[in-house]
Amino acid sequence: MNRVEVRNLEVTYGNRTVLALDRVVFERGGFYGIVGPSGAGKSTLLRVINLLEKPVSGQLHLFGEEVDLSTLSYAKGMPLQRQMGFVAQKPSMFQASVYDNVALGLRYRKRNRVQIQALVQEALDLVELSHLSDQRAHTLSGGEAQRVALARTLVCEPSLLLLDEPTASLDPYNISIFERVIQTIHRQKHTTILMITHNLPQARRLAQTCLFVNNGRIVERADTEAFFHHPHCTELADFISGRMIC
Repeated sequence: MNRVEVRNLEVTYGNRTVLALDRVVFERGGFYGIVGPSGAGKSTLLRVINLLEKPVSGQLHLFGEEVDLSTLSYAKGMPLQRQMGFVAQKPSMFQASVYDNVALGLRYRKRNRVQIQALVQEALDLVELSHLSDQRAHTLSGGEAQRVALARTLVCEPSLLLLDEPTASLDPYNISIFERVIQTIHRQKHTTILMITHNLPQARRLAQTCLFVNNGRIVERADTEAFFHHPHCTELADFISGRMIC
């Protein structure tokens, strides 16, 4: 029961099938790197899992709960969605202070003021931005805003953390902080992490298991060492080597 599982998934845009998966399982507490060419279906997979996109068909098993993704209502999906956290490539900040941006999810969950203060302080300390607590979030640099987005997600203590190229636009300093934070969360809280990245060295540094997505399908999956050093399929070998793939 301690897993995330997607079965019989099909996502189409018009007449084009962009994602077709028979079954994929992510064990609880694992750190998974998801790589592949642009347009392969990686982001679509994360958005479907996070209930942000409705597929033609598909079932989701989330840590003991089972739902039909194609018929799931907003009301029934909300409790599931609140077990997850999602950080996109480009952060969106609310027109409020850094503190209020991070506190928002806790307020929706009806936490009391003392709890909110303690949890927000802890989250901002973790991403090294407590000194900017009172600053308006829209005035932050891109790297600072992405760290606030991460804090805003982690403060709600998700069981499943979905990361869609979260460091693609960041400088090395902000990347190092971001990576350190998610490694800490994974180690201390055993959070299940699914991370899309085009940064192959990053996937090798962070992930325990890697998946290669191409043309809407998971073509290869292996532990990280074997994935990069002994790829089984030609497409993955070409992708790792920087060669064009079909």
